[in-house]
Amino acid sequence: MASGTLITIEGIDGAGKTTLAHAMRAELARRGCDAQLLREPGGVRAAERIRELVQDPEARIGPRAEALLYAAARAQLVDEALAPLLARGAVVLLDRFVDSSLAYQGAGRELGMGAVESINRFGTGGLIPDRTLLLRIDPAAGRERSRERALVPDRLERESDGFFARVAAAYDDLAAREPQRIRVIDAGRAAERVLADALAAIADLHL
Repeated sequence: MASGTLITIEGIDGAGKTTLAHAMRAELARRGCDAQLLREPGGVRAAERIRELVQDPEARIGPRAEALLYAAARAQLVDEALAPLLARGAVVLLDRFVDSSLAYQGAGRELGMGAVESINRFGTGGLIPDRTLLLRIDPAAGRERSRERALVPDRLERESDGFFARVAAAYDDLAAREPQRIRVIDAGRAAERVLADALAAIADLHL
């Protein structure tokens, strides 16, 4: 499927994923890379519609339905955008991917990582990122950052401290399992330092 490079950015809410993604795209474009930025859930029309649903604070969605909706949005993103971009040799920066579902639905919703991994393997056709940047931040600090954005909290952002503690622990477990793919970055540093660390973490990809 891929001759390009897929770099995913992960972390709990408030870790600074979107800020880093935009900064990395600008830097890679400055270097002459065909750098494209996508987000999850979303990135294409059908997936953006699912995004509206899963983030709606008034929607009642069960844990299994939630996991399936994220996997469906991801499947459409792969088919419609990711696969074509990678086939043409682009560097794709993706704000969240399968690891988010493993952490949020597998651990946070306590569905089990194995079950969530299975539906996402099917949905993505087994697509694995070339590198994943995990922005690590204390869950309380992340939640404070989210509150400072002064936006109405979505469904997941309204979850308990225990939920986010499980998510953060799951991310750490994933990083320990796959140290070659997942590189951990201290998201508590200044944005400029986080960007420098992220660029250093993908230097061996020779973009």
